[in-house]
Amino acid sequence: MPLTLDQLNAAGADEAAAWLDGLYEHSPWIAQRALARRPFASLMQLQRAMVEVLDAAGPEAQITLIRAHPELAGKAMVSNTLTAESTHEQSASGLTACSPAEFERIQQLNADYNEKFGWPFILAVRGPRGAGLTRAEIIETFARRLENPPDYELRECLRNIHRIVEMRLADKFGVEPVLGNQVWDCAELLARHSDPGYAEQGQLTVTYLTEAHQACQVQLQRWMADCGFDEISVDAVGNVVGVYHGSDPQAQRLLTGSHYDTVRNGGKYDGRLGIFVPLVCVRELHRAGRRLPFGLEVIGFAEEEGQRYKATFLGSGAVIGHFDPAWLEQRDADGVTMRDAMRAAGRPATLEAIRAMARDPSRYHGFVEVHIEQGPVLNELGLPLGVVTSINGSVRYVGEVVGMASHAGTTPMDRRRDAAAAVAELVLFLEERAGREPNLVGTVGMLEVPGGSINVVPGRCRFSLDIRATTNEARDACTADSLAELARICTRRGLHYRLEETMRAAAAPSAPAWQQRWERAVESLGLPVYHMPSGAGHDAMKLHEVMPQAMLFVRGLNAGISHNPLESTTNHDADLCVRAFQHLLNQLADELT
Repeated sequence: MPLTLDQLNAAGADEAAAWLDGLYEHSPWIAQRALARRPFASLMQLQRAMVEVLDAAGPEAQITLIRAHPELAGKAMVSNTLTAESTHEQSASGLTACSPAEFERIQQLNADYNEKFGWPFILAVRGPRGAGLTRAEIIETFARRLENPPDYELRECLRNIHRIVEMRLADKFGVEPVLGNQVWDCAELLARHSDPGYAEQGQLTVTYLTEAHQACQVQLQRWMADCGFDEISVDAVGNVVGVYHGSDPQAQRLLTGSHYDTVRNGGKYDGRLGIFVPLVCVRELHRAGRRLPFGLEVIGFAEEEGQRYKATFLGSGAVIGHFDPAWLEQRDADGVTMRDAMRAAGRPATLEAIRAMARDPSRYHGFVEVHIEQGPVLNELGLPLGVVTSINGSVRYVGEVVGMASHAGTTPMDRRRDAAAAVAELVLFLEERAGREPNLVGTVGMLEVPGGSINVVPGRCRFSLDIRATTNEARDACTADSLAELARICTRRGLHYRLEETMRAAAAPSAPAWQQRWERAVESLGLPVYHMPSGAGHDAMKLHEVMPQAMLFVRGLNAGISHNPLESTTNHDADLCVRAFQHLLNQLADELT
């Protein structure tokens, strides 16, 4: 029989510790210390307590715990001295059935890894879905992580240990993240559609109005029908819209959703997670025959990334009536105008039809969005969810410093007009300036010396600037300082420059009432509320222009990497997202009745 929290909370210290034995490899002290915090209101609260115990124990205890783990397909497996839990996990992933070549490869990786880091490689071999990684996936991950710096790899080992414990704990309590599995499976299934040239390489790329993009539209509509939505449509720009009526079909609605297009060779969760989570919530409402005192409108926005055309936030912009007519005449890399692409995809491609999409904000309570974090913060903290306080305001520039190209061997150092050196100074200034205050970031992501040569002093250097902050004032102050510094550098070095502002977006602070609803939803799961800004842009930024909005972040695996094939999350974290969203819906329902 599965263990229950009531049993665990009521048991004596020794009995409770015995029940949790085997969670952390040869380290019962972690569970024992966590049990001192009883009673636990949720399994997540218990798990969080153990994470905090290990965090407080310090690096020496953490490395000792890592070293208590066996090597993958190592000596302990060969001699049958693994713990029962490790035996089950390594067997389930086929590590006991390695071919001679695979076994030899893993042994070499084990040796190289131990030599570099001084501890064994730790991987949750049951994977993010809990179904088990393949041997090929394990070897690929092993080889990739061997290149990590030691501090980074230490955190990855600890994260994997906590993931192993999360699944072992679920086994002991007979808990299956059913709703999270549905979200995770949707991500896998939708990722089968990818643009030509990328699909053949196993890469995910879905750009605006391609065949893969339209296949995603069809799949989202099918899922909406399966989930029980009352109205399902594709609008004039390709947004997929599903409406689940409230008890009064004329009642105000809550708007939610995110985008389903991707960057080139991107991940499966950016944007799409924010569609799947409310779909699963509607499915549960429909199965229970339940109507809320408000309608729920879910939109899969057709375009947010600006990959095929320079029309970022096209989908959400059209929904609030902010569609730029000039976009229709833009051409993609193949010379196809957006207007022609729309017509080929069965869209009307008229401003009249697009303008008719604009929503009346008075018909909505607000907009909420669930999104993968796209950063390392939650991962490093061991927290599955974060409440967004504001989406950063941002400004972008592209520029060029112009000096004089000259011979690297014959031009004295005090006679040079080195454009690249000037930009290098700017990079270091921006790094220092942005680092002075919290929630401010500055990046020079593009550096190019046109026609550069190893023996030529650079006469030109092209560059970009990207400055973001939680307030427009902080962003603008850093921008002003950076541009003034660029002018000083160029004057001192006898150079000149050109600079063009290419994008400016206002900060979008979360609406207090909606942020508080997300906070209560997180608390209901037994988790601490962690507040964080969003450094990335989201559809919620556009909706913020006409209605209150707030976002919930879920941590990503692999140090939160995003816009990358390694972008991922676990079924347990996805399950928490769904449950948090359900709690938010119930809060609003209670307020309205």
